[in-house]
Amino acid sequence: MSEKPNKIDFEMLDYKRLEHDYVSFELDDGTIVKVKVDLDRVGKAINHKNPDGTPHYAISTAVKLSVIPPDKRFSMEKKMAKDKPPGQMFS
Repeated sequence: MSEKPNKIDFEMLDYKRLEHDYVSFELDDGTIVKVKVDLDRVGKAINHKNPDGTPHYAISTAVKLSVIPPDKRFSMEKKMAKDKPPGQMFS
């Protein structure tokens, strides 16, 4: 009788996006809200299966929100702009 491993090992998988990057919504006041769901890391277990025999995956996700006001204006503190190299406003 073999012992079950104390850990599950995963093979990292690459992926490609199949559809659009964002889902966009327009609010009553004209504001646009864009939502992007992305995968940070995907792994498929190499020494473990689900109870029904299907592969076991570990998936880490990220959600990015962009809010675009109707006038398309925004503000930032001057000290934030001073910390960035010329021409780079966002990281």
